[in-house]
Amino acid sequence: MSVEVARDRAVAVVTIDRQDALNALNVETLTDLRDRLRELSIDNGVRAVVLTGAGEKAFVAGADIKYMSGLEPDAAKGWGGLGHETGRLLETMAKPTIAAINGFALGGGCELALACDIRYASRRAKLGQPEINLGIVPGWGGTQRLARVCGIGVAKELIFTGRTVDAEEALRIGLVSAIADPVLDKAVETAHELAGKSSLALALAKRLVNMSPGALDTEADEFGELFSSADAQEGLTAFAEKRAPKFLGR
Repeated sequence: MSVEVARDRAVAVVTIDRQDALNALNVETLTDLRDRLRELSIDNGVRAVVLTGAGEKAFVAGADIKYMSGLEPDAAKGWGGLGHETGRLLETMAKPTIAAINGFALGGGCELALACDIRYASRRAKLGQPEINLGIVPGWGGTQRLARVCGIGVAKELIFTGRTVDAEEALRIGLVSAIADPVLDKAVETAHELAGKSSLALALAKRLVNMSPGALDTEADEFGELFSSADAQEGLTAFAEKRAPKFLGR
């Protein structure tokens, strides 16, 4: 299995394990993650969830770009929808979710971390939304959640440039709440602390804090439409061919 769930009393630790691909998400892995989160969301024995990546190099290095390079707009919308559903589970399940970012959290990986309630980073963590370099944009909630977490100015700068930030900068801009090593220990410790609080009050607090207008549905739709552009096809193909893209603005 590419997604493992370990129970520690009322805490569930969900580990994405595709270490040969830096835990990048293909369809099978993302579907498996979505299904495990669905199960945990209705499991009354679980009161807090920690999400992390296997190994020491990556949380989730991103999505499967080779798969994405062959997508037509309708299929891209479905792919975006699967990512959105997974992020929405992390964001809306009636129990706290904590990301233990142990390495690269790029693209879809950063978006999954943003969907969690709390983010902790290892000192070796690298975070970012590099989709612009492929001729596309974040498609799993990044345009909305990054702006909400870090402010619209920071979000625009990171999304427009596609640059990555290290753990220290991520802490400074509010992308993560703390730096800790081992980061999983910190996340599990906090998860146990939260599991000891009123689950009813935590669920309400989470729902109330999350109550704000957004444009996640618009992002998912426009993300898919972008796959009909020449720039998107060029960016994705160039990545797969390991060359610099030549964007034409169409």
